[in-house]
Amino acid sequence: MPGRTPPPPPPPPRELPRVMFWRLRRNPLRRSSDLARAWIGLGLTLAVLAATPVALFLVGDAAHRHYARTAQHQAATRHHTTAVLVEDARSHPEPGSAEARQTLYPTKVRFTDPHGRTHTARADAQPALPKGTTIRVWAGTDGELTDPPLSPDQVRSRAMGSALIAVLGVHVAAAAVYGTAHRVIRHHNLVAWETAWAATAPRWTTSP
Repeated sequence: MPGRTPPPPPPPPRELPRVMFWRLRRNPLRRSSDLARAWIGLGLTLAVLAATPVALFLVGDAAHRHYARTAQHQAATRHHTTAVLVEDARSHPEPGSAEARQTLYPTKVRFTDPHGRTHTARADAQPALPKGTTIRVWAGTDGELTDPPLSPDQVRSRAMGSALIAVLGVHVAAAAVYGTAHRVIRHHNLVAWETAWAATAPRWTTSP
């Protein structure tokens, strides 16, 4: 647009480190507390950079081994079997719709465990299945219906989730340490300012 002053150009990239680390640069206005905050922040940054991959690997590996053992135990104590509906499954209000194809209703079923004992429980069944229909279910050694064993993808997903939580914990801990140090240093500065003002105030006060 004619007559419009263009915005000033952004500062060159080399100015960014000077702004970020101004407390580390020597200047007459820098206090010892400023230098302490700078070194604390720098130390915590380096600690986080070093601890993040370590936490990611150690926690991820430990979690993967834990969930892999859990999956093996589940595979050994759960079996896939056939169950028979002993009642009609509920009908969906919109038969044939996409929602109906994705909806499952708890329905009473009967199944037999590996020892030949018959059990009755409730399992999720598709809408409107008639009594006598067979479905596949997972059951434990106690005769209770359960979820299938963890799959390899689920093991990896849970291990990755645990590793990410550990990394988040590292960052939160570092932020908490820096926040605590900041409050302590700020309190120290306030006390020092009050002490200095108590000594300076009488010189600025005039009597009537």
